[in-house]
Amino acid sequence: MENVFKFGSKGATSHPIRTSGMSGIWYVALGATLWGLDPLFRILLLKSFTSAQIVFIEHVLLAIYAVPVLMKYRRTLTGKLTLAVIGALLFISWGGSAIATILFTAAFSHGSANAILLLQKLQPLFAIILARVLLKETLPSKFFAYIGVALLGTYLLTFGLDLPGMGLKDLGTISCLFSILAAVLWGGSTVMGKFLLQKKLDFPVVTSLRFLLALPLLSIVLLASGDQWGLNGSSGELTIIAVNLLFQAFFPGLLSMLLYYKGLSSTKAFFATLAELAFPAVGVCMNWLVFGQKLTIGQLLGFILIWLTLWFMSRQSNQRGQ
Repeated sequence: MENVFKFGSKGATSHPIRTSGMSGIWYVALGATLWGLDPLFRILLLKSFTSAQIVFIEHVLLAIYAVPVLMKYRRTLTGKLTLAVIGALLFISWGGSAIATILFTAAFSHGSANAILLLQKLQPLFAIILARVLLKETLPSKFFAYIGVALLGTYLLTFGLDLPGMGLKDLGTISCLFSILAAVLWGGSTVMGKFLLQKKLDFPVVTSLRFLLALPLLSIVLLASGDQWGLNGSSGELTIIAVNLLFQAFFPGLLSMLLYYKGLSSTKAFFATLAELAFPAVGVCMNWLVFGQKLTIGQLLGFILIWLTLWFMSRQSNQRGQ
């Protein structure tokens, strides 16, 4: 990559940066790919912390990046913090980072996992509708072919060639309501992120504000949960935990979001939400390579369909421009 994080003398550049011909779609997909590495660290951390504690610690660590960035480029925010911008920032930090994750996690304790996963496939549809209404984005030719193939690919990744094995009663539970709300918030976060970048907020600043604004809400959630803090183990084990926390925060966390928002700055929201499907594709591969959960033929076919869709979308965006 060339000039991924290029800044001018007056702060981060407000315009999409040209980088060795690499489409913004691939930056979004690369960021989503790093999200797929998340379980490698999180599963180990769950042995020592609760989910709320892990997310809180991650955001405290990410503040090490976020605070200096905002201090250095605070003047770029002058005149830009309108009510609409503040609302969008709160949406991506509180809605996308905190509330959606809580809802999605809670859904699994109330009902059918298959139904929950199936309903998450609605996320691109919500993003497309919001992008059309809020950003006035027009759908390109062949878009419905892209989304059809991509959704088929994610279905195959989740269920393979088998049917989900659920009835209508599974789709009428509180867990499905939680799953749909999470899909709305995550799809909306893509659109709100694009809105902020269109308002000439630079992608490192948007990333920083996303992390910092989530901290107050996460603090309240942590206090309300009443989780007890406690670490046991040798100095070597504690060192491993600390290293895992750092990698979790700065690779699947910080680096992925910087790449994601950089790609989003030059990619239409409805393309970006499909590029995010790289996340489940990589997650399935990690389960196979690290945890020994072998890929079925259906899952392999789904993986291929998703990446072919990304390749064709990238070709179209390069030919016509974003």
